[in-house]
Amino acid sequence: MRLVKPRYQEMTDESLMVAISKGDKRAFDEIYHRYSGPLLGYFMRMLWRDREKAEDFVHDIFAKIIRKPELFDPKRTFKTWLYSVANNMCKNEYKKQEVRKNTSNGLDENYAVEDHGANVLSEVADSQFRERFQQCLEDLDDKHSEVFRLRHLDGLSIKEIAEILEISDGTVKSRLFYATKYLASDLEAFNPVLNR
Repeated sequence: MRLVKPRYQEMTDESLMVAISKGDKRAFDEIYHRYSGPLLGYFMRMLWRDREKAEDFVHDIFAKIIRKPELFDPKRTFKTWLYSVANNMCKNEYKKQEVRKNTSNGLDENYAVEDHGANVLSEVADSQFRERFQQCLEDLDDKHSEVFRLRHLDGLSIKEIAEILEISDGTVKSRLFYATKYLASDLEAFNPVLNR
């Protein structure tokens, strides 16, 4: 009887994780292929658009998967488990940054100087909006900004967010509603239609 080789692209994330825990390198390659891009985007948004740091975090999370695949709880969906781990990594980084900020000379190490010679007015408006938007997100308390980011920047469903943060769907919805309402009123000046 001939053994049928698994077709990795057709396997669920969860069955790939079972294969990884048995030392299947191709199963790991498939998981990496599926999630390295989305995770890089997630970490870029969460870590001040610092690409190098985001790439390090992607590397770290996949290193954890290779070293300790048993950390994955098969009762959960892999995607929500993965984003929970990523979310906790970011929280730990914020704590580290907070400690550094309190002991530094006041310079923001995440500030990048860029040179674009394109449409300056439009860029200024865009950068003012982005700056204001980031500021508004930071002004929101953690529980509201976290839900907003996961839903609107990472495209996760209400159910997935509820599972990642271990709260009810209703709590996710009410936090989202509050965050959206707060951001809309705070960013009203950037909407010329509302501003007439």
